Amino acid sequence: MAYNDFRMDNHWLPFTPNRGFKDDPRVFVAADGMHFTTHDGRQVIDGISSLWCVGAGHNRKPINEAIKKQLDTLDYGTAFNVTNDKAFRAAEMIAAMAPGDLNKVLFCNSGSEAADTSMKVALAYHRARGEGHRNVFIGRERGYHGVGFGGMSVGGIPANRKAFGTALLPRVDHMRFIHDPVNHAYIHNAEPVWQEDILTELENRILPLHDPSNVAAVIVEPVAGSAGWYLPPQGYLKRLREICDKHGILLIFDEVITGFGRMGTNFAADFYGVVPDMLNFAKCVTNGVIPLGGVICRDHIYETMMGAHSKAPEHAIEFFHGYTYSGHPVACAAAIATLELFQQENLFARAGEMGKVLGDAMHSALKDLPNVIGIRSLGLAAVVELAPVPGLPGKRAFDVFMDCYHKGVLVRSAGDNLVFAPPYIVEKSHIETMVSVLAEAVKARA
Repeated sequence: MAYNDFRMDNHWLPFTPNRGFKDDPRVFVAADGMHFTTHDGRQVIDGISSLWCVGAGHNRKPINEAIKKQLDTLDYGTAFNVTNDKAFRAAEMIAAMAPGDLNKVLFCNSGSEAADTSMKVALAYHRARGEGHRNVFIGRERGYHGVGFGGMSVGGIPANRKAFGTALLPRVDHMRFIHDPVNHAYIHNAEPVWQEDILTELENRILPLHDPSNVAAVIVEPVAGSAGWYLPPQGYLKRLREICDKHGILLIFDEVITGFGRMGTNFAADFYGVVPDMLNFAKCVTNGVIPLGGVICRDHIYETMMGAHSKAPEHAIEFFHGYTYSGHPVACAAAIATLELFQQENLFARAGEMGKVLGDAMHSALKDLPNVIGIRSLGLAAVVELAPVPGLPGKRAFDVFMDCYHKGVLVRSAGDNLVFAPPYIVEKSHIETMVSVLAEAVKARA
């Protein structure tokens, strides 16, 4: 039975305007397939995979049964000096899906932890190869890499950084953002083609400023998801790979959002044909059911760190890092069942197909509406960008989000963007409803 007597004095909601929430609580008590059930008995379409997580849809029995079975077999075991069978199997499956020689999986519990883990691996790797002076990190403007201090430091969303400036890492720089609002306001199922190489700044200003020999890693989202689904220019990621290779810099892809099917492929690395040195994941790996994240590392990183300790005693730890719940057996059981379900139902390919349907619908219904200044769609995600209310950035999009929620559709507001990223099981009828409700709300807030 749902708990409906909400005393809101204790629960501090994350990334939420808590004061206003108390006047209009939005509480889910059940979910199935494409829909949530609210505390007041309404059905709401999950238009955002519940924050990019629920690729296979809600309440999938194979995942639920795998979790129940694991709880009855091995509920938990430490990951330090011993481990569990499900962690080995999950790592094997994830490595088999990753491109190139991304074969070594370090488990954690979230995308934020994955970002910080990959940064620590980068520092340890360079130290192991005798270049411990490489301690500069380069992120990108408006990038998002979680809320740990490492991830916030390389992240570039101002609101996530402004209250914590004195505690952020000091040796960090940021590349130019990847969006041209004049020439590429409207993009559908294509990579924007720029007339200039926006990575020239990286090579001609940022790297010389710090000296490339001091740079440990560059970290980017292949598609800037949290900022509002901004697409990289054609050839951008391949060029970035070339620059990193030229200077001995590690390249980290944060695929917490794009990983496991969102682009219609295993990873965005596959979509763009670029193999990073590390690939961060979370969210869809367990269908959002239980927290699990990780970093997939290329073989040379692991081998270098093991080789640096080849003369150390066998009991010596090579990398002093880990979490209490690294490779949690129940989370790994959920991941195994999720990845099997993705494969059995061919859901990644379906995401690619339905992404075109979603993009068509968004561009058709929204392009000429008041205050619409851009629409971007690629993979199974699409966003409409609205002109901000003067002096109140984000208000118009938040008001549209609220209107859509009350009309039975969950859309994500990100600044002045409104994002759809539904589960891969979405049907055309769901998309038609989602986009229609969004269009009406945009018109109502003109």
